[in-house]
Amino acid sequence: MNKRQGLFNRAAEDWDKEYDNPKLQSFLERFVPSFGLSAGNRVLDVGTGTGILIPFLHKAVGSKGHITAVDYAQNMVDICKAKHAHLPNVSVMVANAESLHFPDASFDAITCFGVFPHLENKKAALKQFHRVLEPKGRLVIAHALSSSEVKRHHQNTPAVANDVLPTETKMKKLLQQAGFTGIQIIDKQGSYLCTSTKP
Repeated sequence: MNKRQGLFNRAAEDWDKEYDNPKLQSFLERFVPSFGLSAGNRVLDVGTGTGILIPFLHKAVGSKGHITAVDYAQNMVDICKAKHAHLPNVSVMVANAESLHFPDASFDAITCFGVFPHLENKKAALKQFHRVLEPKGRLVIAHALSSSEVKRHHQNTPAVANDVLPTETKMKKLLQQAGFTGIQIIDKQGSYLCTSTKP
């Protein structure tokens, strides 16, 4: 288990107390519709944590869609399961973004909310995302902070002090190298949204 994994396993118990609050709920209510998801979509939520995003994804994809929520921290997954196991079209499991075990073209969309800076090998993760997406599938990398706010937020926690969002130029290059096109990045105070498509 690496330092980050240990940090998130330890943080799991108090995660919702700290982050799942009315302010974030209200933000996600407005923010998730900008992800471009459609009813019936099969969505992979990478780094789901305690599943804070799941109710909003569920609303977007409806009863005919399906959400597969994954995280590499077992304690986060356990809490997520306890919260969302009652939903018939939600599956929650332990998985690492850099070595996904799903077949090719399994999903219509992938969401990475609040997690991309923590991916140790971003190139490997993006290659996996591209592989498991359907052609025309959508990748959404998002935060409730801008890239500069993410940097400030992490700098006082040693295990994640260097976990930042790549610059716009670097992010575009990473996505292009992985085979993504139609890249759009909106980086402003209070939110970050990067969307791209598998051709």
